[in-house]
Amino acid sequence: MTNVAATLDDLRHVAENGKAELVNGELVLMSPTGGLPGYAAGEIFASLREYAQRTRNGYAFADNVGFIVDLPERQSFSPDAAFYTGELTMKFLNGAPVFAVEVRSEGDYGPTAEQEMAQKRADYFAAGTLVVWDVDLMGDDVVRSYNAINPDEPIAYRRGELAAAEPAVPGWTLAVDRLFPD
Repeated sequence: MTNVAATLDDLRHVAENGKAELVNGELVLMSPTGGLPGYAAGEIFASLREYAQRTRNGYAFADNVGFIVDLPERQSFSPDAAFYTGELTMKFLNGAPVFAVEVRSEGDYGPTAEQEMAQKRADYFAAGTLVVWDVDLMGDDVVRSYNAINPDEPIAYRRGELAAAEPAVPGWTLAVDRLFPD
């Protein structure tokens, strides 16, 4: 029996409200997230939306939006929040966001998770993303901002600081404390 690679059409037909990415010809389903990671992603989206409305320089997206890319091992992304400067249509977005946010959930810890997250960041950069945030609500370095120019040296932001996403989102910052409901 031969395995048939999943397609973009398969991705379009993931069960209602399901979240998945197309990686290595397989649909990678993603579990729903918990309250705190969902809250943090929502705060990032809300701030990006305010920026987009003010500058008219792109579009902010919340969780579960498909970005179609053409990489050897990956055909799509679905970040927790994102900023995109391309054209909007009814279909998945064509190309990678300029800024992508991945908020860690309960299962996003340990050596295997770290390897998977590093590979996903490398894929983002290969697809054209300029900045990727790794948001770790359990760590002291709450936001690690990775830049395509120097991807191995993230800028760490802690509570009480303003996190930036230069050059992807010029002039935009977010108070790290905003990621927590207290």
